[in-house]
Amino acid sequence: MGLRIKIIMNPSSGRERARANVEDTIAYLSSQKAIERADISYTAGPLDATRYAMNVRQEEYDLIMAVGGDGTVNEVVTGMLKGNIDLPLAVYTSGTVNDFASFMKLPSEPSDFARMLMSHKTVKVDCGKVNDRYFLNVLAGGLLSAVAYKVPSDLKTNLGPVAYWIEGLKEINSITKTIPLKLKTENDEYDINATMFLISNTRSVGGFKNLMLDADLHDGLLDVLVISKVSYMDALPLLNKIALGEHLESDKVLYFQTSKLEMSATNNQKVTLDIDGEKGPKLPATIECIRDAINLVIPSEEALL
Repeated sequence: MGLRIKIIMNPSSGRERARANVEDTIAYLSSQKAIERADISYTAGPLDATRYAMNVRQEEYDLIMAVGGDGTVNEVVTGMLKGNIDLPLAVYTSGTVNDFASFMKLPSEPSDFARMLMSHKTVKVDCGKVNDRYFLNVLAGGLLSAVAYKVPSDLKTNLGPVAYWIEGLKEINSITKTIPLKLKTENDEYDINATMFLISNTRSVGGFKNLMLDADLHDGLLDVLVISKVSYMDALPLLNKIALGEHLESDKVLYFQTSKLEMSATNNQKVTLDIDGEKGPKLPATIECIRDAINLVIPSEEALL
């Protein structure tokens, strides 16, 4: 018996490659007599993917396949967790940055992706939760965190990662603005004037491959990185350290791990959070790690050779 796949796809993601990649993947599976059915739900607006995932009939499928950028994957994960959908998740990213797929070394070629589905190797991975929403990769706030949802979707499609740099240049004048944060874990409390903050499940954030140096998707912990107030003079040297993976040596960087974090802006400043590249809730927030939340389909060792 072949695979029964529920596909949830953002058809406009990644210069509209998504649709063609899915068709090629299904064609390969068919050529190998490895597929029984593939039902596709196309997203047309916010939260469509969440709704589709919540309403999947588990007895009818072997896995869910999320097709799109980090935002689409986030919505699918949210729907699965809210709906208690206990099926393996295959992530086929076709968006702009795709931090999670890059970190997990997920294939991008249709034939490679199809072979991954056929091998059906899975691993349990953690998921972050902020208030009543979830994130598979990163939660962010402060400088540049709003860039992802300020970039128009057509600019993302046409220019790819360059679109983020274009929008980011508009924000550079805000580099000296800070958010007075109070952070509270089970064991520690921090008060810090933050230029920006990141709470991540993986090492890769915003295209930087080694930003969260101790991150592990299976440890039940989230990695927290906070950059304190920096001057224009500090900014470029710090960026260089980040690129080299030497940023934890900087006195402008606070980095720690925790399973649960309470975060607030001490002056009641309105701070909007970014969740996997999409606009999220405002502070204050309670952020926690849900251990082994998702059963992720990954390449077999043979496929990585």
